Amino acid sequence: MSSSGFSTEEQRTRAWIDNVVVGLNLCPFARPVIAADGLRLTVGESGELEDIAVLYLQELELICESPESEIATSLLVLPTGLEDFDSYLDFVDNANHLLEDQGLAGTIQLASFHPQYQFDGEPEGAASQYTNRSPYPMIHFLREDMVARALADFPNPQDIPQRNIQTLEAMDVIELQQNLDNL
Repeated sequence: MSSSGFSTEEQRTRAWIDNVVVGLNLCPFARPVIAADGLRLTVGESGELEDIAVLYLQELELICESPESEIATSLLVLPTGLEDFDSYLDFVDNANHLLEDQGLAGTIQLASFHPQYQFDGEPEGAASQYTNRSPYPMIHFLREDMVARALADFPNPQDIPQRNIQTLEAMDVIELQQNLDNL
């Protein structure tokens, strides 16, 4: 543990949130949640898929049982076990099926981030990939009612993805990767 009390993984994740997500305004809704200390950040310690699945279910249960004032949103950071992007996508797909099986579709939404994130149909070296690239594989638990409220108060929310791509395309892909590597 570092002198700040946070693990290296948590420090890098917080730097990514501060410098990329909030710093580049990729998520215009993140700043108030971070400022209000509404983000729960959990770092998985095991790379075993069974342990990751248990941790995922614990986080899902916790966000469902906690009031929004305590946990607005939760980020599950998985430094080991899902480094392979295809394995990660399989896990996220199963995680979404579990949401549906538990009747939580429409209540909780998952957003996915990975160091090798690749959008289907996008060129491998495209800057747009960096909208979902992070220092570690991550699953973001979002409350759908909170997302709906934020979108209702935001002008032209449908323009956010294109605006993010334009922001990233204005930067050099090498610089984007170096920024991610140097967190």
